[in-house]
Amino acid sequence: MSMRTHSRARTVITLLSAGLLLGLTACSSGMEAPGESGAAGGKKDGPLTIAYLQKQGDQQYFVDEAEGAKAAAKELGNVTIKVVNLGVDANKAISEMDSVIAQKVDGIIIVVPDQQIGPQVLDAAKAAGIPIMASDDVIQDAAGKDAPFAGFDGTAMGTKVGEEAARLYAESGWTAENTRILSAGKLDLSVCNQRMDGAAAAFTKAVGADGPQTIQIGTDNSATDAQNKAGAVITANAGVQNWVVWGCNDESSTGVVTALQNSGVSPANINGVGLGAYLTCKDWSAGQTTGNKSALYISGVEVGRAAVTSMVDLLRNGTALPPATIAKTEIVDAGNWKEKGVACT
Repeated sequence: MSMRTHSRARTVITLLSAGLLLGLTACSSGMEAPGESGAAGGKKDGPLTIAYLQKQGDQQYFVDEAEGAKAAAKELGNVTIKVVNLGVDANKAISEMDSVIAQKVDGIIIVVPDQQIGPQVLDAAKAAGIPIMASDDVIQDAAGKDAPFAGFDGTAMGTKVGEEAARLYAESGWTAENTRILSAGKLDLSVCNQRMDGAAAAFTKAVGADGPQTIQIGTDNSATDAQNKAGAVITANAGVQNWVVWGCNDESSTGVVTALQNSGVSPANINGVGLGAYLTCKDWSAGQTTGNKSALYISGVEVGRAAVTSMVDLLRNGTALPPATIAKTEIVDAGNWKEKGVACT
């Protein structure tokens, strides 16, 4: 999840201007106003440095997110983005937090490798008087209060995936007896549970409670792990004819589809619905017959731009960070992914 071209950035700017990003700024959120956390807002006219700490920063989605952050910084002017890849190491996240605080950055945006470190991360930023917001994965302080957030509505995303999977299932004419659902993702990550549960609920609502059995696969959200973990499940269910696949992200879903096809299952017997489209589209771009039939298109660029724009607005103008900035999504397939702005690398 190679870098996007400038045309990609122009596409995202167009999408944003069309209103694809919704800032939810309810007064009842309980979020601290600028200054209440010890972080100065609206007083910085000179150069700004914002640290963007990302889990799994080498995945394409997060590469895109960093691009979006830098594009927003360039557009806003006199803003430097310091991107740090945390991998999946929570301890590294803490040490990098200490490092950027010591460097006296003006603001911090973080995608945590583990949501459990939320209170520690937020406390460190508050003690240093540096404003902080979460990106992609929600984090909370010790009192259970959410930090300002830029990302996606996990349940809504899953709902769209489940509805699309149900549509494909019905059109295929498959039955519950000859079909299984493989649902893959990181099971200890709240956004993954929201997405996967949302997909399951929407699918069941569409096809009925007597639909196909669901087999859940725990992954680390990488394509390699999804492929490896799915292999054993496929072997144990050798008599299954048809497969519906969804997951927490494009890595999980495409990894499972790859495992199925490598085991000899025909693409015609796989209805895979990706979540991201940045990997799913590769088969479509190559003109391959694939079990990756559709995907929910999400833009990391959009989230990175939104997070940086909000942080700069706080630092320069004193505008409170929105409690939640939720990006819109849409289903794409082999026939429309290009016109919808998906860019494959």
